[in-house]
Amino acid sequence: MVLQSLTTRKPTHPCTCGLMQCPPMLLQLHRGLQRSLPMVQPLNIQKAVQPEQTGLQRLSLMVQPFCIKETTHFRRCILAILLAMIQQAWDWIVDVTYSRGSGVPNPKGPYYTNETKCEIDDRQNCMKFGTRPDTDFMKWRWKPYKCELPLFDALEFLELVRGKKLAFLGDSVGRNQMQSLVCLLASAVIPQDISYTPDKRFRSWLYADYNFTIIALWSPLLVKASEPDEPQGYLMNLYLDEPDEAWTSQIEDIDILIISAGQWFFRPFVYYQKGEMVGCHICNKNNIKELDVFYTYKMAFRTAFQTLLKARKFRGLTFLRTFSASQFENGEWNTGGDCRRKKPFTRHEMRLDWCNLEFYKTQVKELKVAERRGKKRGLKFKVLDTTEAMLMRPDGHPSHYGHWPQDNNTAADCVHWCMPGPIDTWNELLLQMLKKENEETSSEREKC
Repeated sequence: MVLQSLTTRKPTHPCTCGLMQCPPMLLQLHRGLQRSLPMVQPLNIQKAVQPEQTGLQRLSLMVQPFCIKETTHFRRCILAILLAMIQQAWDWIVDVTYSRGSGVPNPKGPYYTNETKCEIDDRQNCMKFGTRPDTDFMKWRWKPYKCELPLFDALEFLELVRGKKLAFLGDSVGRNQMQSLVCLLASAVIPQDISYTPDKRFRSWLYADYNFTIIALWSPLLVKASEPDEPQGYLMNLYLDEPDEAWTSQIEDIDILIISAGQWFFRPFVYYQKGEMVGCHICNKNNIKELDVFYTYKMAFRTAFQTLLKARKFRGLTFLRTFSASQFENGEWNTGGDCRRKKPFTRHEMRLDWCNLEFYKTQVKELKVAERRGKKRGLKFKVLDTTEAMLMRPDGHPSHYGHWPQDNNTAADCVHWCMPGPIDTWNELLLQMLKKENEETSSEREKC
């Protein structure tokens, strides 16, 4: 059998390789599925169309290895029908107004520079050390298919959050977004650093004229973790049903919470629930059950959302910032992998592997459960969907550019994002979602 290449296939439906016509039995099956499942939409399998028109691009690259020239018409039609069903389920789960689109050139360049008076971690300051030879990665914008994404307006943002406290809960990628926001707002106001600790993982910024505060809550796993039990050990303990006190003690007066987590879950762990050991990840111990990393990811978000739902004094609006995939090529972080691309992926180069898709689906499903339960308490949970936009930006990572050349740092950074760079899109999207929320709240008050 001949497998089709992930990057050289023509821009068509993922399974139109020689497809002629489905057998009548399968067409009847699809019509039956449409009657029983409203999410299944009409399927045109005789005409190859652009992925952005059909909405199948999210899964096309994942299944392309299974689009085999020798496959029978019968099998290809089954796959086409299943793809349509899965994609419609995806669209049902997520509000895709801003999340589906492509990159477009932005000759005007970024909102700020690496010399702007704001917080940029050296490791994400890709121009400071004079090693990155290109600047084009700063000259692209996200263009949703269904609408225009307005430019970020610092004054408009500050008016929307007047009198509020916004918290970024998660790991260093979440802090990356927080620093991007501080830099975007620097065109209007330079904030006061009111951090209670010199630890940069817990920063607080006050915009006094607006009585607005931004804080970072460092909790990369969202749940309680402890150091290895054995001296010189590498296995951390993770308590999947116990939230991390580093953030639970500070959420009562939070008005807007942006929660995220990702890459830390790939590390070796021993897992606990109800005080008992239930399994591990990469522990290499025959007497401990190896647990699926997606299960632990699900449980961490479930515990976090349940904690918010049970917190009596918490009245905030919660955004789930979706999974941000690493983009190493030619190896992983510890085997020589790197990310040296100088322009975004095209739609048909974008890679959505099953692992990233599963992480995305897992957290969004937990968010949707919390959203339904939150209505009883008047709590709102929203999806800040940045996954697809970032999958198309392998050019926006620091790689080896976040330090001096002589520092001899052998591991490339293909997880975090250069500043300025693609991560500024996250806060453009955040602004629009806050505007939408403000309009909905105002409309509800008028009805009352």
